[in-house]
Amino acid sequence: MRYDLNLFPVFLMLMEERSVTRAAERLGMTQPALSNTLNRLRDTFQDPLFIRERYGIKPTPLAEEMAPGIEVALAQLDELVLNQQTFQPENAERLFTLAPNSYVELVLMPALIAKTRVQAPNIRFRMTAFGNDIAETGAISGTTAMVLGRIVSLPDNFIVQHLMDDGLACVVRKDHPGIGNSISREQYEKLKHVNVLPPGKMRAGLFHALEKQNLRRDVAVSVTHFLAVPEMLAVTDYCATLPWLICKSLERDPRLKILPAPVDLGTFPVQMGWHVRYRLDPAHRWLRSTIQQLAAEMMQGR
Repeated sequence: MRYDLNLFPVFLMLMEERSVTRAAERLGMTQPALSNTLNRLRDTFQDPLFIRERYGIKPTPLAEEMAPGIEVALAQLDELVLNQQTFQPENAERLFTLAPNSYVELVLMPALIAKTRVQAPNIRFRMTAFGNDIAETGAISGTTAMVLGRIVSLPDNFIVQHLMDDGLACVVRKDHPGIGNSISREQYEKLKHVNVLPPGKMRAGLFHALEKQNLRRDVAVSVTHFLAVPEMLAVTDYCATLPWLICKSLERDPRLKILPAPVDLGTFPVQMGWHVRYRLDPAHRWLRSTIQQLAAEMMQGR
């Protein structure tokens, strides 16, 4: 029997998204083109595969049964082909979809882009958000090359590598009337605070660190991204507790000053994870090595 291998990545994306519209967007296809591919899949397997529901599509029992085998087969095929390839970054043309959390996107991604612009000028990157759920990034199906941040729920088909551990420090405005070159526990607890609520698990880590040290924090305002914090602090007498590497980047802002936290708030891990299908991919291995090297260089600068 002859069949088109290009059908199977579409099948896996439909399994992941449970929506023709979202699957088409993720694959860079039009909805009519994806619907045509779905019809070909149905003809191939003589089964509807996906049933339309009010808020999307639902896989049939046959689709549910086939999905793990198709995923494994595609991963094995990828390895077979990629093992025969060599990777030369200076000549390579490739698009990597990465899913960094907001911390990694601010701290690590600019350094990655700067380095690859020189080493691999034809490599392109697309960023997609990484919040609480790895499945939402496309990494479980392998359409997203890598997730970066705090990975707490590890799928069976996923590999995770530790990159670094970052700590926490405090930021206030340069001419803060009540804070000099250090901040005491009493001062910290009396101040109003700007709190960052990024998608993901890092906020829980900070809350737990404060609770462990029995350190209270009077939160006056919560924001959704680290980039909002400097503007909040520059016009108030508030304080923010941020990852050290973000604080280091804020040292260039003449309106702000960085201070050690009044107590040891510990560290939090930063990780990268990828689908097993990329384990032996030469380009992906190069990318992982580059990111690991950048993380090590950042930690040496602490």
